[in-house]
Amino acid sequence: MTRRRSVSTLIWLLTRAALLAAVGAAAVALVRWLRRRRGPVLEPVPEAIAVTPSYVGGTGTPLVLLHGVGGTWRVWRPVLPLLERWHAVFAPTLPGHGGAERLAPNVAPSIHALADGVAEQLDRAGIDRAHIVGNSLGGWIALELARRGRARSVVLFGPAGAWRSAARMTAVATGMRLSFVLLATQAGRAEAIARRRWTRRLLLATQVEHPDRVDPAEFAASIRAMRDSPVVAPLLRVITKNPLEHLPADPDCPIRVVWADRDRIIPFERNGLPLLERVPGAELVRLAGVGHVPMSDDPEQVARLILEVTRAADRTHEKDRGATPTAPGVQPGEAS
Repeated sequence: MTRRRSVSTLIWLLTRAALLAAVGAAAVALVRWLRRRRGPVLEPVPEAIAVTPSYVGGTGTPLVLLHGVGGTWRVWRPVLPLLERWHAVFAPTLPGHGGAERLAPNVAPSIHALADGVAEQLDRAGIDRAHIVGNSLGGWIALELARRGRARSVVLFGPAGAWRSAARMTAVATGMRLSFVLLATQAGRAEAIARRRWTRRLLLATQVEHPDRVDPAEFAASIRAMRDSPVVAPLLRVITKNPLEHLPADPDCPIRVVWADRDRIIPFERNGLPLLERVPGAELVRLAGVGHVPMSDDPEQVARLILEVTRAADRTHEKDRGATPTAPGVQPGEAS
């Protein structure tokens, strides 16, 4: 019985890694097949988008947005207009990712190294403490910054950092790494991939619930950025060696954890529950109709869930100072 269970586990792990890697391979094969067809139906794609190191906009209390592994700050674009009405938004691309500074040659890729890099970015931007929002890997980094006292509040969307089985998480990370490496080799054909609806649906199926809501030009930019993201592959090789450490039971800032009901990358039962055990006192919100990267799926809902927390934290902060709140906020539902 034990041997049969071990064999079954091994098959599951290999299948999971192969499935994630096969997504990228299938998309590349599909593009090549379509190119051989006469008169393929293509959607127009605007001029290629330049990937910049960060985004700054809006007024109010500072709000920092951190993206997931392999991405750039541009993944937050659907919610920026809704957030910068109330906050001074700073959205950096993580160190070692497309358009951002690389880690120093003597610094090994790790969560702590990325958190150090983001802290330096905040210092250069003149930001001491801020509301910090993170998605996936960005959520893990947001918690590390909160541990360092840099957060006024924290909102996390499908944060990485915890798991029930290290073996299963290693299989997921391996599949992601193989898929990333494969897509990076296709960066020169990013526009050709992005302008085909079925290719977008195939590649984005595990990330978002509604692939058709992703801007093709933004998707092409994200593929091209993979070519200039040297930290991703080595990070995914070691990311499961040191999971998120427990945070204090009484954090000095509010923490909201938002988890998609159908997160296909890190499901709640295997990753969300163990994360909540490491973040005592965090508020949990389950969100339907969105995927692991929810910003394009439902920008209004994402913005509302962020602004509810930041507004309450700003009110408490100003009350403690004995002053009238100066940063505007929204009531629940106003963002929509």
